[in-house]
Amino acid sequence: MGGGYVAGSASEFDGEDLIRQSNRGIVVVIIQYRLGIFGFLAGAAVKRNGTLNAGLLDQDFALRWVNRHISKFGGDPSKVTIWGQSAGAGSVLQHVIANGGRTEPQLFRAAITSSTFLPSQYMFDDPAPEFLFNEVLAQTNCATATDSLVCLRAADATVLQAANANITSSSFFGTFTLVPVVDEVFITQRPTLSLLEGKVNGEVLLVVTNTFEGTHFVNQKVSVTASQYSLELFPGFSTAQADAVSSLYADLGNDLFQVNAVQGESIFICPTYYLLSAFRGRAFKAEFAIPPGLHANDIVYYFPGTSIPPFNNTIFINAFTQSFTSFIINLDPNLKVDPTTITPEWNLYNIEHTEMLFNKTADGVPVVEPIITSNALLERCRHVFALLTISRFMIMFLQVLEQCW
Repeated sequence: MGGGYVAGSASEFDGEDLIRQSNRGIVVVIIQYRLGIFGFLAGAAVKRNGTLNAGLLDQDFALRWVNRHISKFGGDPSKVTIWGQSAGAGSVLQHVIANGGRTEPQLFRAAITSSTFLPSQYMFDDPAPEFLFNEVLAQTNCATATDSLVCLRAADATVLQAANANITSSSFFGTFTLVPVVDEVFITQRPTLSLLEGKVNGEVLLVVTNTFEGTHFVNQKVSVTASQYSLELFPGFSTAQADAVSSLYADLGNDLFQVNAVQGESIFICPTYYLLSAFRGRAFKAEFAIPPGLHANDIVYYFPGTSIPPFNNTIFINAFTQSFTSFIINLDPNLKVDPTTITPEWNLYNIEHTEMLFNKTADGVPVVEPIITSNALLERCRHVFALLTISRFMIMFLQVLEQCW
């Protein structure tokens, strides 16, 4: 589920929609996990006497439960696919790189991400998570306690939830701060480095992004340059790094369009391509472009039972959704649940950077066709990665990624 690791609920999704699209060929399990400070409070004190990334460990526990018990419900533990949207997709990424890519037993064979969410992921004791930890202490009257975690555990749940809400609402517009960290046990290093090194769990991958992922997360009424925005989005950036981002996006249009692109590409779209590079020859890529093509616009098409999709075209919905259920069952969207869907042959991503576009014409005719990833976009992603990665890895990244892409 999505929600920036601070919101969302399994009750928002009806698994029956996916079961129906699979011709009752799959078993659906929708899980919940702790959010906000309850699931992602970090810091050295939490490392010593608590549990880092508790929300991810909740998910891991659920996957292990599925591994042990899904056969009792007609499922096959050797054929599990994990799928998430936004923070749920970010969670999928975390499990892909968990335990250095050596999770035992194998908890899933395939992974699907819809809008891969990867904000800055700090070491557990970085100044950023330490600041948040101290802020939680201040808002719960635990700042002067002899043992801060004992104090937090004794605090009333309403006090903790108030602190949780305050910290979330005070974050920079459209960003989330209570997110996974590198804990050196479950998440052994920065996800981007694990992907670069190919240290991944899972055999095959299918990913989808929306055309304009960043617009929802940018205040459309505030005038700001790409350089100024980058300093807020990435607090550790120097002015030179922010100016480098500005140069990368200078040709994309006015300031607002540039800022929307910086947000969407750095947090959602580029992480998706980093993930693809780790599954070379084993991955499929889709773009959902039904106007307006914003973040989360694709959800209602996976779960049409919850509300009526804006483009309520059965031919399109079947083609889009059944690509995913076919992948879940057969590890290949070309081996269709329903062979009559209009989706054409779908190449692996490494074949000329081929993606499958899901869109419509102005007259309401479904458009499902292969496209080639923009080289300019991939180039921006390469440079954004380098800017976000500590300097000693920059040269290695650019050399290896040139070979992968």
